[in-house]
Amino acid sequence: MEEKMYWGMTSRTYCTVIHLSQLSSFIIPGLGLILPIVLWIAHKDQDEAINQHGRVTANWLLSLLIYSLICTVLAFILIGFLGFAFLGLLNLIFAIVAAMKANNGELWPYPLSIQFFKG
Repeated sequence: MEEKMYWGMTSRTYCTVIHLSQLSSFIIPGLGLILPIVLWIAHKDQDEAINQHGRVTANWLLSLLIYSLICTVLAFILIGFLGFAFLGLLNLIFAIVAAMKANNGELWPYPLSIQFFKG
């Protein structure tokens, strides 16, 4: 039986790309928020793994957005700048760990993630 392909990728590779696509914000600001969600929505109804990986990624991205808003307020007392650096580092580490797990066929829920989309 032939495995179904998503944009020329296997399901496992596609899930890996969902996680890594967050890092596109380092090149084009904001793209790392939009691209993973678009990738998830495009095929979430066709493959349960894609739905699960997209869901945990979207939960993390929305959580990251909330944490960033808190850091913006805290920036007025300067500690927010440290918060932004910490969030950037966490996002980099979390995206890489989640992508590596996805490439091995595992689902890794992001720590510190608020569960907006439950599965």
